Amino acid sequence: MHILIAHESPIPVTAYGGTERVIWDLACGLVARGHRVTFLVPDGSACPFAAVQPIRPGVPWREQVGRDIDIAHFQFKPDEELDVPLIVTEHGNCQPPSPFPLNTVFVSADHARRHGAECFVHNGLDWTSYAPVDWDRPRAGYHFLGKGEWRLKNLRGAIRVAERAGERIEVLGGVRFNVRRGLRFTLYPRARFHGMVGGQRKFDVLNGSRGLIFPVRWNEPFGMAVIESLYFGCPVFATPYGALPEIVEPEHGVLSADARLLADAVRANRFDPRACHARAVDVFNADRMTDSYLQLYDRVLSGESLNPRPPMLLDLDRNLPWAS
Repeated sequence: MHILIAHESPIPVTAYGGTERVIWDLACGLVARGHRVTFLVPDGSACPFAAVQPIRPGVPWREQVGRDIDIAHFQFKPDEELDVPLIVTEHGNCQPPSPFPLNTVFVSADHARRHGAECFVHNGLDWTSYAPVDWDRPRAGYHFLGKGEWRLKNLRGAIRVAERAGERIEVLGGVRFNVRRGLRFTLYPRARFHGMVGGQRKFDVLNGSRGLIFPVRWNEPFGMAVIESLYFGCPVFATPYGALPEIVEPEHGVLSADARLLADAVRANRFDPRACHARAVDVFNADRMTDSYLQLYDRVLSGESLNPRPPMLLDLDRNLPWAS
């Protein structure tokens, strides 16, 4: 099968990009199973195991999809119909709401439900590309991982939980003095800011953390930060919104919209790091994701629709409750 994967951001995997890592690992898994993959991505991209075709801005998508393509897998919603079978994976919460193609795949059951849809595939990663977990390293303090300048990620709430618990917090994805989203300055002296980081530097911080504090205030479509943290043996202390209850079972963390309850859970942290690691490796891996998408490709190629009606975002729920 010849599969075209279209994405609006460059590849290979960037230092921070979660979606880029997911589609890279998916393509690698498809090739390992004997399929041919072509990336349709911005100019300047490169891949050693798949063909790369630069996007031609302004040219209709149907003219950029080759005639030898069996199925096109877009990581965004194209603005036109194609001449080949199409699957679209929606990775976020579309704003403003608009209909998606029938063959749209979401990244969690909750994500699909909030679009009036049924079809989803959990993201998975090739964990062999990550640094090994250092089980012998002493762990002290906690971490936040996300775009801290985005208020819905609730970095301020994460710092408040750490402060209530009397713990240090390493902030990956934020800065102490922030003027981009209004003037904000973090006073808590035990919050250490690393900015937007990835790769080995991120792995080093996660390898020394006792857990992820992640009190988001919207319906998280999936939660890449969550599975990366679990992989490194970090239990998760988060709000119960979006896909998070699908990912974080009671054995792997605590979900609450109350900062006091999360702080109590952080102080009482007795979770088994190896159980958290096993949750990521066994459930949210690239092989499982690849097999799931191959089943969907076969359904579409046989003429089946993945959803009974065109999906549309029904429930965004921004600024969900949070008691600090």
